[in-house]
Amino acid sequence: MVDQRQRLQPFEHDTRLLPETTGCSSYDACSGGARTAASPTPIGSIIVEDSGQPSPLDGNERARLGARAAEAARRLAGQDIVAVALTWVDVSGITRTKTVPVSRLEHAASWGVGMSPVFDVFLLDDSIVSGRYVGGPTGDVRLHPDLDRLVPMAALPGWAHAPAARYAQDGTVHPLDTRALLRRETARLAADGWSVRTAFEIEWAVSDSDGDGFSPACHGPAYGMTRISELSGYLRDLLRALDASGVSVDQLHPEYAAGQYELSVAAEDPVGAADTAVLARETIRAVSMEHDMIATFSPKVEADAVGNGAHVHLSLWREDAAEGAVNAMAGGGGPCGMTAAGASFAAGILHRLPALLAVGAPAVASYLRLVPSHWAGAFACWGPENREAALRFITGAQGERASAANLEVKCFDGAANPYLALAALLAAGRAGIGAELALPEPVEVDPASLTADERSARGIRPLPSSLAESVAAFEADLVLREALGEAVTDTVSAVRRGEIELLDGATPQEITEITRWRH
Repeated sequence: MVDQRQRLQPFEHDTRLLPETTGCSSYDACSGGARTAASPTPIGSIIVEDSGQPSPLDGNERARLGARAAEAARRLAGQDIVAVALTWVDVSGITRTKTVPVSRLEHAASWGVGMSPVFDVFLLDDSIVSGRYVGGPTGDVRLHPDLDRLVPMAALPGWAHAPAARYAQDGTVHPLDTRALLRRETARLAADGWSVRTAFEIEWAVSDSDGDGFSPACHGPAYGMTRISELSGYLRDLLRALDASGVSVDQLHPEYAAGQYELSVAAEDPVGAADTAVLARETIRAVSMEHDMIATFSPKVEADAVGNGAHVHLSLWREDAAEGAVNAMAGGGGPCGMTAAGASFAAGILHRLPALLAVGAPAVASYLRLVPSHWAGAFACWGPENREAALRFITGAQGERASAANLEVKCFDGAANPYLALAALLAAGRAGIGAELALPEPVEVDPASLTADERSARGIRPLPSSLAESVAAFEADLVLREALGEAVTDTVSAVRRGEIELLDGATPQEITEITRWRH
C-alpha cells in the first residue's frame, strides 16, 4: 500500500482529507487498494483531530486559524493566486460564494466574512421565502475558509477555492451549516465504530448555444467514442484541471443524453466527498466556459430527454485490530455477501427513500427525471447490479469485492446540496443499523416490467412522483427530523414548498426551461 503522505513533499504539512479509494465511486465498480490523491496538496492542510464539528471560535482558535492562513496566503501569492472563493451550497443546491483577496485571507480565517442568513431560503430563481428560523433582512453569518481544503483552482487561473464553515457572530456553529451537519452525522457513526467511504457521480451536459436554449455541443451516439473525438481538447483540459486541483478521477465517459458526460471520482470520507463534488462541478463549469460552452447539471435539460443524475456511492467500514479496515458490504452471510450491519445500513436507506428524496431529488424538475425505465431508480427497491432499482448493490469483480462492494443511490440528482444529501443518507443508514432492519428480497428485473399486483406482492413501492409527495414524507419522518434538527428541517420544507408554488401550473417544457441553467 502506498503511503499517501509521500506526495506531500512540496508542502510542509500533511492533510487528513486525501481521497481514500477502497470504497467505490465509479459507475460499475471501483478498483481496490490505495491510490494517492492528485497534486497539489491543499495549501493550508495539517493533521488535525476530527471531533465531528468545527471548533468553537474563541480567541486562541481565531489566532491559530489566522497564523495558518497567513502562511497559506504566502504560498498562494507565490503561485500568482490573487483571490480565494469561499463557497457554500444553499438549500436549493446552488453553490454561492463570497471572495477575498489573498491579502485578506488571514482576516477571513480569524474573523470570517459576513453574509446574510437569508441565503438559506433563496429559491432557484433567487426569489426569497421565509421559514420559522430564517428569513428577512436581519442577522449575520460569518464564513470561515476551511484551510484543510484550500486549493488553487487550475480552471480559474489566479483563484483558489475553500469550502466555508459557517459561524454565528459569537463563534458558535451556525445551525443551518449543512457542512457542519454532515460532520456531526459522520461523528455519530464513528462513535459506534463505523466510517463511510463515499463519492458522487457527476453527470452534466454541454451546450454551444448562445441563447437560453440547449444545443448539444456534441452529436455522436450515446457512450460513443465519437463524443470523445468531438470534444477531445475540452475533455483533456478538464482532466488536467481536475488533476491539478487535487481531484482524483476514476472514470470519464460519454453518457446517454445528447451532449452528456459523466465523471466518477475516488471515494473519500463524507465531508471530503461533498467538497470534491462542489470543486469538480465548478471546475467543469469553468473549463466549459473556456471552450465557449455552457455546462448544466440540472436534473432535466430537455423535457423529452434523459436527465442528469448525481448517484451516490457508499460503503460502510469498521476497523479490525487484525485485518485493518473491513468493508461491511462484503464478506458476510447476508444478502449478496453483506454483513448484518451492512445490510441494515442499506435497509435503513431503502426504508426512508421517499423522505430522502426531499433532499436528494429536491427540485420540481427532479420528478421529470425520476421516471421508470430510464435508469433513474423510480421504485423503492434494491437489487444486485440492477440499474433500475433505486438502491443498486455493486458487488465488484471477483477478487476485489472486499474493497469494491458498495451501495449506489440512483434516485438522487444534481440539484441536491451534497452535504445535506449525505447527512440524511448517513442518518438513515445509522438508524437502520440501530434498528437491525432487514432488507427485503432483491429485485433483479426492471420493476416497471412487473404488474402492479406483482410489485405489491413483493413490497416494491413507486417513489414519490412529485416534490410535494417527497416533502410530505420528509416532514413526517422523525428520524430525519432528529438528525437534521428543527432549523434545517423547517428550512428545507420552506424552500421546497416555495419552489412548488413558484412552478405551480408550469408545463414540463416550462419547468425545464426555467431550471435548465440554475444548477
